[in-house]
Amino acid sequence: MRMQLRTRFTVTVIFLLVIVVGMILIVIEKREVQAVFNAERSRGVLIAQNIAQLNLEPFLFWDEEGVGRSIEDQIDNHLLYVVFYDRYNRPFVANESIRDYIEIYQRSHLGDDVLEGEHHIAETRYEDPINGRIRSILEIEVPIFAGGTPRRWGSIKIGLSMEEMQKVIRNTRLMLILIGLVGLLAGVVSAALLARRITNPLNKLVEGTVQISRGDFSQQISIDSADEIGDLARSFNDMSRQLKRTRTRMEEANKKLLQAEKLASIGRISASIAHEIRNPLTSVKLNIQKISDSIQLSEVEREHLNLSQRGIHQIENFVKEMLNYTRSAQLNIDFFQLEQIFEESVKMIINRLETKKIDLVTDLPRDLPAVSVDGDRLRQVILNILSNSIDAVEEGGRIRISAGMVEEDLECRLRILIEDNGRGIPEADWENIFEPFFTMKASGIGLGLANARKIIEQHGGSMKVVPKRGSGSAFEILIPYKEKL
Repeated sequence: MRMQLRTRFTVTVIFLLVIVVGMILIVIEKREVQAVFNAERSRGVLIAQNIAQLNLEPFLFWDEEGVGRSIEDQIDNHLLYVVFYDRYNRPFVANESIRDYIEIYQRSHLGDDVLEGEHHIAETRYEDPINGRIRSILEIEVPIFAGGTPRRWGSIKIGLSMEEMQKVIRNTRLMLILIGLVGLLAGVVSAALLARRITNPLNKLVEGTVQISRGDFSQQISIDSADEIGDLARSFNDMSRQLKRTRTRMEEANKKLLQAEKLASIGRISASIAHEIRNPLTSVKLNIQKISDSIQLSEVEREHLNLSQRGIHQIENFVKEMLNYTRSAQLNIDFFQLEQIFEESVKMIINRLETKKIDLVTDLPRDLPAVSVDGDRLRQVILNILSNSIDAVEEGGRIRISAGMVEEDLECRLRILIEDNGRGIPEADWENIFEPFFTMKASGIGLGLANARKIIEQHGGSMKVVPKRGSGSAFEILIPYKEKL
């Protein structure tokens, strides 16, 4: 079964925390238990020495009754028994309850050569005579010296209940366990938060890679951390942008390849049409001209011949347009003032503008630099768009031409915008109008805009229809700008 990274990370951290916290608690527990035991031993030695000091005088005068009364008064639930031994390790006096325990009562653990300050400590068990319960005992025996004599006068042995010490040890262990659980809980919560902080960005990266694998190269991951995850996210975003640019270039290359194949096909067809039509059409045209020069023709016959000549002229224009579109003519690049190109284009359609009373507005910056283009070809493009705009607007309409420099993809470009308030182009046909033989006019050939875009693309630019406010259409032309050396 597949385990998520967050789960594996959390489980691993918890496992390490359990080991580390457990080892720390074990070490602390041993030290605390040892400290409690040492404190109890020191306390027991002091109790034995105090009892010996309190009963020193009656012990030295062998006042068995006085010592017996004194120790009986001190017996309690903690101090279970007291036994005095003489210098020969024989029992001298003890509390009443311990005398039946021969093994404890009769046995002294100190020898004759014991020194002042030495003592004997041992753990043993003792059956409580009151309730018969077996109790753990800390047995302590200390020597008794008096009057500065080097030899001991006897010894005192006491039995302390270890229940209070064991209770302290249990409380200490319980406290350590609680501290360990709290620490472990805090560690688990911290591990979960840390795992979430680490895995959430990774999950975003995984989702991004899945989207990229599906062809969506617009994925961008918003991770602003200054660690390795942030570096990975930034690298991913850079890769995504590069893939998107690469795909765009590939699509453009495929589009150009298809366009080239289409041009090749149209070129072969155009050559065949030109060969099959031009020669007989020229003969027909010459014969009609000869007949038209005859003075014997009536007005009706002459009008029919004029219609035939116009039809032949239209066929010649069609063949010419088709050949112009399929030919890859070399551009004659030079630096031209854009205002001059516009003026020359407008001169060729000024009559049509005046006939339809169209208001032509030109908005060109005064500081617009000269541009590196093929002047005749760019004039042909502008003339073609203006001609279409004149056909699209009603009488008294408006056409606006504007230009300026823009930054696009870190490259400076010349932007030409030609707008009109005519009937407009449906958005679904914004790309179709640049396809060969697609036209929205009854008398159109459908090669004008296709040829115009081809010329702009030869300049390394682009041409498209862009949205505009109100009715009408707007054509945008972008051409890379090169400074004049």
